[in-house]
Amino acid sequence: MNATATKRWDRIAWSKWLLFPAALLPALLLLQGALQNTLGADPVKALTHATGLWALRFLLLSLAMTPFRLWTGWTGFIRYRRMLGLYAFFYACLHLLVYLVLDLGTYWADLLTDIQKRPYMTVGFGAWLIMLPLAITSTRGMIRRMGRHWQRLHRLVYVAGILAALHFLWLVKADLREPGIYAGILAVLLLARLWPKRRARGTGPVGAATTSRK
Repeated sequence: MNATATKRWDRIAWSKWLLFPAALLPALLLLQGALQNTLGADPVKALTHATGLWALRFLLLSLAMTPFRLWTGWTGFIRYRRMLGLYAFFYACLHLLVYLVLDLGTYWADLLTDIQKRPYMTVGFGAWLIMLPLAITSTRGMIRRMGRHWQRLHRLVYVAGILAALHFLWLVKADLREPGIYAGILAVLLLARLWPKRRARGTGPVGAATTSRK
């Protein structure tokens, strides 16, 4: 590894130390707000909404790393993907925990009823279930053990993103602008994944022949 590559790696490694507390800050601010009773008239609703929103934000950020690499040509974006994905799962767990402990209280059995009867709960819990094995297998050791199967499993993150966006859309009954924005961002990221494949097919033998005749 040359000096330039070593310097770039050091820069990314140091930036991760800045990203870690920055990504944790929203949770700390929510905790402070809960302790100081500054979350408004319905703190449980505020906590539920905020933790779910941050889970979706970090999930979209993790999905954006590959398109950013394709658009800019800088491979360093990929090194942030695992941390962002784990923070998405962390906030999703907080989101579920707030619902279980503060909303349902001791009536945890109602969770199964809500999942069966409320579509937004069905897709939301489905997104969390998909993210669970992705978080468990995010270590380097699991990547080595699973081999090519690891990449196949982690493609499910796109399904989790779609389910999370649907969860937000179906949860909001009146003003759909905010969930619509996040759904639009997800659509752009999914299309960005398809574009390189289409371009690659266009530059194959047939595409090359077509280009040469112009």
